[in-house]
Amino acid sequence: MTDPKTQAETLRGLHGGEMLVLPNVWDAASAEIVAEAGFPAVATASAAVSAMLGYPDGEGAPWQEMFAAAARIARVVTVPVTVDAEAGYGLAPREFVERLLETGAVGCNLEDTDHRSGGLADADEHAERIAEIRSAATGAGVPIVVNARVDTFLGDRGIPEPDRLAEAVRRGRLYREAGADCVYPIGVRRRDDLAALVTELACPVNGNVGEELDLAALRDLGVARVSYGPRFYRAALEGFRTAIGNLEG
Repeated sequence: MTDPKTQAETLRGLHGGEMLVLPNVWDAASAEIVAEAGFPAVATASAAVSAMLGYPDGEGAPWQEMFAAAARIARVVTVPVTVDAEAGYGLAPREFVERLLETGAVGCNLEDTDHRSGGLADADEHAERIAEIRSAATGAGVPIVVNARVDTFLGDRGIPEPDRLAEAVRRGRLYREAGADCVYPIGVRRRDDLAALVTELACPVNGNVGEELDLAALRDLGVARVSYGPRFYRAALEGFRTAIGNLEG
């Protein structure tokens, strides 16, 4: 399956049936492992990809290198690929869509952190950016799947803990209305908070596995999509570190 429009439609459809589980990858080899294991889509993790390239997360890596890594991933698998594109690297919406499609990917994460200030972007401005990206994708003839990450639950973004849930709902609704296909409230740890988000947003929601939220719990809550971020990349490096440490000098 190589037609981008078909792949985008397939990826969107995966958000409406059985919970979509995405063990995030960082290079072509890890992508092949995920695809060969039978997962119906491949997702990158920006923290893992940037670390693999030798840069810090949070748009520390040049977008050209991040997208080149995504292209190598998309080249070796036949399932749809979605890219963690951080906050979009400051690219204008039309160029962002063009560059994303050039990689062979048909979906993206877009987070609402302003990496210049370290705080959250203005929600209305971010929603407008999502709307412009949606319009550009429509113009390109490929309905890319936008996973709108909401960063209110990240403790260093300046939102007091009692206000995080309400602000996540407010932002998620704005992004959904702007054209996002899925809302990703990263950093949610409490089952009750995630349950409220699934109910209040009434759209596909991306969850993460945590102490209160294993895959079974996420499925019971009605989460549409699960991602792991850099967890498997770090586990792979730890395994490598252990193996190296066990070598005889």
